[in-house]
Amino acid sequence: MAGSDSGGTEDAGDGKSRFDDIYDRPDPRAYFRRLAPLEYEIPHHAQPVFRQVAAERAALDDGRPHRPAVLDVCCSYGINAALLNHDVTLAEMYERYTSPACRTMSTADLAARDKEFYAERRRPDAVPVFGLDVSAPAVHYALEVGLLDAAFTDDLEQGSPGPGLNRALAEAGLITLTGGGSYVTARTFTALLDGARRPVWVSAFVLRTVSYQPIVRTLAAHGLSTTVDASRTYPQRLFTDERERQYAIAAVRALGGDPAGREEAGRFHTLHYESRPDTP
Repeated sequence: MAGSDSGGTEDAGDGKSRFDDIYDRPDPRAYFRRLAPLEYEIPHHAQPVFRQVAAERAALDDGRPHRPAVLDVCCSYGINAALLNHDVTLAEMYERYTSPACRTMSTADLAARDKEFYAERRRPDAVPVFGLDVSAPAVHYALEVGLLDAAFTDDLEQGSPGPGLNRALAEAGLITLTGGGSYVTARTFTALLDGARRPVWVSAFVLRTVSYQPIVRTLAAHGLSTTVDASRTYPQRLFTDERERQYAIAAVRALGGDPAGREEAGRFHTLHYESRPDTP
């Protein structure tokens, strides 16, 4: 689950590159060093979208005493939470974590500085964010530096939510996704929505190389209608090699899409799906 859509140097079996080693480190430095040359950028494009959707969801009176929380699926080191709740850009995060000064710090020193860094940039409209990812080191770091209010490592592709995640789901009002759309299936979303206790919206950026329709059907079965502007795409990252480019072109065409000017030009592209209850 951990950021599987970021890509990497190993074949995922379908022609798409992936790697898992940058998600089992005790801090996010390897993550940013590896993704910088690939120009991984989808969290940047999601930042204003998630801020707007989170604000709209928070303004909805659903009869519950507390503000609805955001549940970020495949959250890794809390990148989306950082961008949602803090005055920081993805470019600044790349610069921070790949800098020579940062490279020589211990994880403990980096965590202490990150905790102060994000606290100073906390937005007044910050919302509670819960993180879900199978990578314990990644979510632990995000929790330690204050990016997440709660973190869970439940693998919902393999089992049901544990007691802690079940309690958190009762407070979740918005589910976000920018990574892992190639690997997280309707099983995960069924488990999440089955545990919801308040109206849940879903805002997801998904690669054009995979079909989101099984999840759309699951959301519909839970009373959510999904919209997408298929004419607007959001670049995700550069391909690792020509093999991956050819895989992406073929996958997009197989799903009825046109890779011209997008995947053919050398980058993965995503679509943004917005799902909300049929009735307010």
